[in-house]
Amino acid sequence: MASEPPPPAPGLLAGWKGALLAGAVGVLIGGGAMLASSGYFVRSYLLSHPEVLPEAMERLQARRASETVVANRAEIETPFAGAWAGAKDGDVTLVEFFDYACTFCRRSNADVDRLLKEDPKLKVVWREWPVLGPDSEAAARASLAAAQAGKFRAFHDQLYAAGRPTPDALVKAQAAVGVTPLSEEAAKGELGKNYQLANALRASGTPTFVVGDRILQGAVGYDALKAAIAEARAGRQAAG
Repeated sequence: MASEPPPPAPGLLAGWKGALLAGAVGVLIGGGAMLASSGYFVRSYLLSHPEVLPEAMERLQARRASETVVANRAEIETPFAGAWAGAKDGDVTLVEFFDYACTFCRRSNADVDRLLKEDPKLKVVWREWPVLGPDSEAAARASLAAAQAGKFRAFHDQLYAAGRPTPDALVKAQAAVGVTPLSEEAAKGELGKNYQLANALRASGTPTFVVGDRILQGAVGYDALKAAIAEARAGRQAAG
């Protein structure tokens, strides 16, 4: 019986980690083809270092998410009526799937406002994704009506300033801006499309941001959003 090969030296092991992680992703994608070509060493390494598997899965999921963004970019980045701000033909578009009842969306609003003020080439698109109940859905319909009337930002900021979108807060925000909600039937098409896009992106909740080919889940903060915008801009410049 052939003896097992000796384990690689620590330095070699460290040097191989990146290549092996890429191999692990290939195994997951290629249905075993990479495993066959890499042979015993890859299998032995993965069994001895299972901690690389979650990282491999994260990379695989990120790759698939990027492919979904690329395939659906036009729908994702095209706003509903006036539900956008910033540069009309911005070189980078930041898309936010949000819910007015989401505390983390409300917290992120200040980060998005700051980015818009600092970056004259940025375009921001908001997509209604009311996942937190009837109050969220009513607020989304009112927000879509405001977008149609060219009053999205005024309504958006007014309702967030009120806190949760309770029926009373919604009535006050509508009165202040001068809009009435779209009917459920009228809003159905846009909201249905947003649900489909969010599902395709495997969004786990609100807020979900799309920047370039990246998807950022949750209230990631100003710094993370700014870094993603810079990365997307650099990618466009390199490609162009």
